Amino acid sequence: MMRKRLLASAVVSSLALTACGGGGGDTGAKEASSAAPTSAAAEAKGDGTLTIGTLLPQTGSLAFLGPPEFAGVDAAVKEINDAGGVLGKPVTKIDTDSGDTTTNIASQSVDKLLTQKADAIIGAASSSVSESVIDKITGAGVVQFSPANTSDKFTTINDNGLYFRTAPPDKLQGRVLGDLIVADGNDTVGILAMQDSYGSGLADQVTKTAEEAGASVVERVDYDPKAADFSADVAKIKAANPKAVVLIGFEESAKVVAELVKQGLTADKVKWYMVDGNMSNSNYLKMPKGTLAGVKGTIPGAAAPTDFRKKLQAINPKLTSYTYAAESYDATILIALAAEAAKGDSGRSIAAKLPEVSEGGEKCKTFKSCVDLLKTGKDIDYEGVSGPVEFNAAGDPSVATIGVYQYGEDNKYDATKALEYRTGKIEG
Repeated sequence: MMRKRLLASAVVSSLALTACGGGGGDTGAKEASSAAPTSAAAEAKGDGTLTIGTLLPQTGSLAFLGPPEFAGVDAAVKEINDAGGVLGKPVTKIDTDSGDTTTNIASQSVDKLLTQKADAIIGAASSSVSESVIDKITGAGVVQFSPANTSDKFTTINDNGLYFRTAPPDKLQGRVLGDLIVADGNDTVGILAMQDSYGSGLADQVTKTAEEAGASVVERVDYDPKAADFSADVAKIKAANPKAVVLIGFEESAKVVAELVKQGLTADKVKWYMVDGNMSNSNYLKMPKGTLAGVKGTIPGAAAPTDFRKKLQAINPKLTSYTYAAESYDATILIALAAEAAKGDSGRSIAAKLPEVSEGGEKCKTFKSCVDLLKTGKDIDYEGVSGPVEFNAAGDPSVATIGVYQYGEDNKYDATKALEYRTGKIEG
């Protein structure tokens, strides 16, 4: 995976060298650069204005994740522009809807963003949606930076060195969840997972971890999230009589929960566990109080600090959760810092500098403090709100934290308070 990152840097270096016609002593290269230096330089550096597009859920099965993610991006853009912008100009932001895999909204949104010359696109939240548009985005030389993709597929996907994420891959969340289930005394487990790269990948890791710790996955059902009815799926789990049930899905999990209750597998009789895709503070509010009481779930990232939550509330006072807000904020800040470090706003320029501004230099925690260091020629190490955000060769965060949360009688979990955090190293 190191090769694809080096390839991205090599492309930028090659373009810059050809444009400048220097560094090497190759007469042919110099002659080529003198023939058309302006267009090559423009391609390498961009148009001078950093344009960030968002491809985040306004509609669809992950719409509940949209508000905190948009708020995170908006808070970052405000801080960047208040500090003077990037390359001496305000950052331009264009918001679009990612929808979900039942529609073609994401593809249409990407077309719009590419037409409007986005240099980097933040999103999508859904791994399957990102997978459907990654070729179009990275093929256009644009950075795709997801704050929420967790599918393991992205560690090895062909991305032209242009895909990054601040969310850790599922292998870490799956390990934490599997360990949690066994630590809670469950030796038999049933899994209900939506059938896509996110659901199947996370279910695989939970199964592996739980079984290595001595538990047995007595039934696993990979279901169609678009199904109108989940009675047969739940019936298979009930027949296996597990002590714990893992629910891996998105918005449709509310229907799965209703079916579990209908068939007598209530949370006071069988322990339920959820994941970031269905840990929602809005999806279960119409259910009887106490339906989810005691249910535990995992969400990547540490809880948003108080001062950061205040910033988000100033952007959107209606926020009820902060899931992936910090990751969205950090993605935006990192893109801006990479453009400053590259002295160019093109996607390839940004991609080449993202690893550099995230590790190994003088630590800094805000755009202004970091950019001030860059302007004095210093190497920087941006420490994000979501964590240290140091990228490995695959564009994944090399270290990440997973929080464990628990629902109360009101069918909501306290987004500001985790039962515990578990930090792990991610290889890739």
